[in-house]
Amino acid sequence: MKTVSLKIDDSIFGETEKILSKISMPRNRYINEALDYYNKVQKRQILEKRLKVESELVKKDSMNVLKDFENMDYAD
Repeated sequence: MKTVSLKIDDSIFGETEKILSKISMPRNRYINEALDYYNKVQKRQILEKRLKVESELVKKDSMNVLKDFENMDYAD
């Protein structure tokens, strides 16, 4: 486990302390869970951006393939 020193805005610290007093959770555990959650959110956003870029890269080719299929004569 790593030790980290943080500077937290007074308002965020105060709100966190109020919440912690109501849920009876150690501050360290609360911050670890919050960071874990935020990391998951960020990973999803990174993946979403990557998928959008890759989707745009294949969009033109996909449309061309679709047009080719539409123009095919399927007579028996």
